[in-house]
Amino acid sequence: MNQEKEIKSSSGYIALVGLVALISIAIATIVFRLFPITAVAVIGAITMLPGFFFINPNGSRVMTLFGDYKGTVKVNGFYWANPFYTRKQISLRARNFDSDRVKVNDKLGNPVMISVILVWKVRNTFKAAFEVDNYENFVRVQTDAAVRKMAGSYPYDDWEDNDDYKITLRSGMEEVNKALEDELSERLEIAGIEVLEARIGYLAYAEEIASSMLKRQQATAIIAAREKIVEGAVGMVENALSQLSEKGIVEFDQDKKATMVSNLMVVLCSDKEVTPVINTGSLHQ
Repeated sequence: MNQEKEIKSSSGYIALVGLVALISIAIATIVFRLFPITAVAVIGAITMLPGFFFINPNGSRVMTLFGDYKGTVKVNGFYWANPFYTRKQISLRARNFDSDRVKVNDKLGNPVMISVILVWKVRNTFKAAFEVDNYENFVRVQTDAAVRKMAGSYPYDDWEDNDDYKITLRSGMEEVNKALEDELSERLEIAGIEVLEARIGYLAYAEEIASSMLKRQQATAIIAAREKIVEGAVGMVENALSQLSEKGIVEFDQDKKATMVSNLMVVLCSDKEVTPVINTGSLHQ
């Protein structure tokens, strides 16, 4: 049997009335010196006391009798049960777990620092109580294992636009978080844990390569920007030559076209402000 069974215990208020009655009988019999009855009433009252318990909203008690699982009480209220029952309290509230930052290698072997934020709650009290030794520690250990497996399945970033790495830890957060949530749900099912949300809380290159990777990232950004600038400059030069030729403003031979293209490309692609030189003579000067 590995299924949860929900039960409802006796009302604690009715049992409390019975306890008060036993105490009253004990007091009355003392007055009339009926000591055997007093002893029975006192023993009954003492035996009843451990049977009282209460359950807060989103709480539960797992009931066992000499190792035999009897059921779980989930409805909040004041109850009384067999005093010989062992009652284990398990909270059904949602909980947050913010894992420690761990150093792992991504799919390309680069060391990265990563942590995970997990929102979870107990769904099956039987599994949480009996399938694992300590379900809270089980959540921590399995989360750490899932993070390490997930981080090793994706590269941190795709610097070379490789089609094999369309999903990365940095740019594919939605897909990565979904994969992490599915992995944790599968791992924690044995403990009766429901994963409400799982996402990456911290992600960065490890300290020993962070500086090098930052320079690489900046270089990649500069190259991408240069490509856009050159692409735009080529279009502008082509457009200028085309209009000058169509309107017959200036006739260029191949050498003059090459010179003009070179000058325009320098002006359009230069990092610094360019000071033009005005030619007041002929085109051949």
